[in-house]
Amino acid sequence: MYGILVLLGVVILVFWVFQGFADPSRLVLGQTGDSATIANIKKELYLDQPRWKQFAFYLNDISPISIHAKEEVENKKLKGFFIGGTTKLALKIPYLRRSYQSKRDVWDVLLEALPLTILLAVAAMLFAAIVGILLGVLAAVTQNTWMDTSAIFASVVGISAPSFFMGILIAYVFGFLLSQYTGLHLTGSLYDYDVTGKNLQLKNLILPAFTLGIRPLAIITQLTRSSMLDVLNQDYIRTAYAKGLSKRTVIWKHGLRNALNPVITAITGWFAELLAGAFFVEYIFGWKGIGKVTVEALEKLDYPVVMGSVLLSALIFVLVNILADVLYGVVDPRVRLN
Repeated sequence: MYGILVLLGVVILVFWVFQGFADPSRLVLGQTGDSATIANIKKELYLDQPRWKQFAFYLNDISPISIHAKEEVENKKLKGFFIGGTTKLALKIPYLRRSYQSKRDVWDVLLEALPLTILLAVAAMLFAAIVGILLGVLAAVTQNTWMDTSAIFASVVGISAPSFFMGILIAYVFGFLLSQYTGLHLTGSLYDYDVTGKNLQLKNLILPAFTLGIRPLAIITQLTRSSMLDVLNQDYIRTAYAKGLSKRTVIWKHGLRNALNPVITAITGWFAELLAGAFFVEYIFGWKGIGKVTVEALEKLDYPVVMGSVLLSALIFVLVNILADVLYGVVDPRVRLN
């Protein structure tokens, strides 16, 4: 229920911000449209209605449960289940309207880019989670040694460096200066196209995934370290040692598992952010995901695409946070008991 309220708040904010920027009929037609055509476009986009009615129509379009006229269902090519005659009760895929520039359905534009953003986010998060947890455990076990100090110093540097700055720096060093040694390029997406057709280029994933993974890696390292230090001082850890269990078993089976709750929060939170679209990083490396699509849409004043992207991002955040709550119970039995 909280998630639904969050999404409703985002819908209200997105509508009132972007509908006030410019006349959408002019953005659709340019500056050369005649008055009759502009009037038809305004009617199609409900711009001839009061602002509160425009919002009601927009809410009806993006709601999965809505009411539509038969002509609307056909003209908008809505997908779902419809009950009724002239006026239909719909259980449908939300209608995010059409792009001003390409005239394509916004859902089609976003779903085309979403798999690449998912791939990039998963790669970055796997790198950050695995390396971050290992460094955090190592720092906790070797507290107050040079390894602990080095891990803390590296994590502070990682947190302090903005992704867009690191992206430019990493692209320049590894994709330009050292390109002949690394084989990597400044920009590129998952597929390249040439005379031979469509070619898979997984190496183009390395630099953006590394760039995106730096900040979450730093935070995961610090959280794992502090959580592990707290857990390793608990009575049940001393009991495990007293029972004769090996240090490796105590640390990895009894210690780490009970220290993972704050780490899961960090991982799911960062994963939601990365999945929602790492705008500047995707744009810097030319990775054709949600972020790059949204930045290009902003440049072209293609507001339906921007609005759809923001709503999809909000939905991803809500769903990932719900998933985090479920994972707490899976990882830590104490949560299930409570």
